[in-house]
Amino acid sequence: VQLVESGGGLVQAGGSLRLSCAASGFSLDAYCVAWFRQAPGKEREGVSCITPGGTTHYADSVKGRFTVSRDIGKNTQYLQMNSLKPEDTGKYFCYTAYGRDYWGQGTQVTVSS
Repeated sequence: VQLVESGGGLVQAGGSLRLSCAASGFSLDAYCVAWFRQAPGKEREGVSCITPGGTTHYADSVKGRFTVSRDIGKNTQYLQMNSLKPEDTGKYFCYTAYGRDYWGQGTQVTVSS
């Protein structure tokens, strides 16, 4: 099982980014895959996830601004992030518990004010 994130970068407040999480070793429609983020000096927090059935969940802090989606054919999950705020800055990780915990290496998102 492998999760590889991409799409991070530096953006001004109010801007947008789309993160990708390419999965291998299992199918995205078999297990829940979640997005987490970790800001410097803070604990890792859950941002969003999609269940195998396609139900989406969001942290209150990102509702209405972030949208999670997936392409089963590409076995890739996406996180569209709009109206970004400086407090969205952090390293974003993919996670799944397919048998055990798997984490990607993360992609850095920096939002300047």
